[in-house]
Amino acid sequence: MQQAAGGRMRWTARELEWLPDNGNRYEIVDGELLVTRAPHWKHQEVSLRLGAALDAWSSRTGLGRAAVAPGICFSDADNVIPDVVWVSTARLEVLLDEAGHLSGAPELVVEVVSPGSQNERRDRELKLKLYSLRGVQEYWLVDRTLEQIEVYRREEAMLKLTGTFLAAETLTTPLLEGFACPVGALFA
Repeated sequence: MQQAAGGRMRWTARELEWLPDNGNRYEIVDGELLVTRAPHWKHQEVSLRLGAALDAWSSRTGLGRAAVAPGICFSDADNVIPDVVWVSTARLEVLLDEAGHLSGAPELVVEVVSPGSQNERRDRELKLKLYSLRGVQEYWLVDRTLEQIEVYRREEAMLKLTGTFLAAETLTTPLLEGFACPVGALFA
């Protein structure tokens, strides 16, 4: 651990190995340690359903693969565990490191927001900025309480909010041609 300007401690991937295996999720964004408890049951259900929808589409098209809660090791100071990712077949071969973690940006990252101001800050600010800087093409921010999905797409080298899908709508994206998921079914 190093001390950054302003007295803040900077965590690295190496120090994550020292933390206890106690059911908490440990992530690092820009050297800041983020600790969260195991997600709520409904959070896990939504993640699983969305991952299953992406997996089914991927199986039909053969264009890529979906994974639930994969590790992404962007750098020594940026290690995260998003809820769901989708990676094209061509990129997957390049991005997987020898430990089986992604070492770069998948095309799509999904985070299901947990209640609380720290969780909101993590997903809406820290991770949005990280994913934008690292080249993610789309970022879906799922709010299980409001039953909606905010879609951020890469425009002019940044992820920008391009739409919000409500429970009565069907989620589609130009990134995944032919993919369609009824939003309400994710929260049923």
